[in-house]
Amino acid sequence: MCIRDRGGVILSMDKRHFRSVLGKFATGVTIVTTIENQHPKGITANSFTSVSLEPPLVLFCLGKDSTNFQAFNEANFFAVNILSNEQTELSNRFAAYDGDRFDGVNWKNWATGAPILDDAIAAIDCRRKKLIDAGDHIIILGEVLRAEKLSEQEPLIYFNGKYAKKLSID
Repeated sequence: MCIRDRGGVILSMDKRHFRSVLGKFATGVTIVTTIENQHPKGITANSFTSVSLEPPLVLFCLGKDSTNFQAFNEANFFAVNILSNEQTELSNRFAAYDGDRFDGVNWKNWATGAPILDDAIAAIDCRRKKLIDAGDHIIILGEVLRAEKLSEQEPLIYFNGKYAKKLSID
C-alpha cells in the first residue's frame, strides 16, 4: 500500500507490498564472497547486476543489518559466484545467519583472494571501486579483474519469493 501526496508522489510504502512487487522481477542467484581476517565470508544475493562493459563494472547491494556487513564494507575486493539450478541448498546456507557457511564448501581464489566456489556456473573477481549509501543498504561497485564461465548448467532463478529451476508463469 502506498500513501501519496496530492501530486501523486509516494510519501510512504508498506515494505511487504514493495517486496511483493519486486518479487515479480526474476533474478539469478549469486553468492558474493570476500575474506575478513583470513576467513572466508559470503552471502547469498540476487541484487547483482552488470553496470558497464568499458570499463567492466558490476555491483551488488548489501543490507546494513547483514551479519557480514563489516566484512564487505571494509574489504577492498569481492567475488560473485553465479549459482546453478542444482544449488538451492548452497544458496539457502549462505542466506542463513548462523554457522560456518563455508564448512565443506570447496573453493579456490584468483587474483584478489576472494573465494571462487568450485561448483559455480560462472565467477567474477572484483576490486572494490566505490561504496554508495542507499537507504537501508549499501551499493558495492566493483571493477572486474577476471570473469569466467565455469559450467554450462542452467542458472538458479529467484521469482515471486521462491526458487525456480525454470521460469514459468502460471
